[in-house]
Amino acid sequence: MGRDTGDAWKTSSEDFYARRLANYAGLLQWQAETRAQRAVEALQKNGFTAVFVKDREEARARILNLVPPGAAVGVGGSITIRQIGVLTELQQSGCVVHDHWAEGISFEETMRVRRAHLNCDVFLTSANAITQDGQIVSCDGVGNRVGAMIFGPGRVVIVAGTNKLVKDLPEAMKRVKEVAAPPTLKELGLSLPCTETGICNDCRSESRGCRVTVILERRPALTDTTVLLVGEALGF
Repeated sequence: MGRDTGDAWKTSSEDFYARRLANYAGLLQWQAETRAQRAVEALQKNGFTAVFVKDREEARARILNLVPPGAAVGVGGSITIRQIGVLTELQQSGCVVHDHWAEGISFEETMRVRRAHLNCDVFLTSANAITQDGQIVSCDGVGNRVGAMIFGPGRVVIVAGTNKLVKDLPEAMKRVKEVAAPPTLKELGLSLPCTETGICNDCRSESRGCRVTVILERRPALTDTTVLLVGEALGF
């Protein structure tokens, strides 16, 4: 009887913790979605068209709906956009995709593509951080991405996972320096203090990637800007 009682207790305990662990994932998702919905409301008050979407599949469908067939589409240096996997479908719909990350292109061609970002029909990009009061923070080395986010394209679509939500501007800047920049620059193969230590050292290197920081406090007056907040972690 003692052994049976012990086995029953063990099974009951394992089931209990399995239920707790399953509930834990759901609670994290609930927290992320709740924070995202608050940020969406704040972004809307700041003049942006902002929508929460549950996953990258829904984000991809939204993007395809926002980009007319045959449009000239600029793509910023964004892991998020490429994780969504929308570029091939855009090309298949007849869009001309200006992608400076395309394999095998020369430096001169890269510069031509970057300039095309500033005058495309639709510009797709992500951001480094979005605050709970609806401000969008992005940091560049060259500036073509943040430049196109401000003025030039007919429409800008900013896609960000809930991992990029922060409380306020100080937390946004901390996220840029300590979370986003080091892995981004390491992925680019740059030899920098942050790609060695994993955190920003405010270096003066010629290859420094943190050179231009833009804060969109409100939607730029003449730019149609849509923000898609995705209910999963995407990008750095």
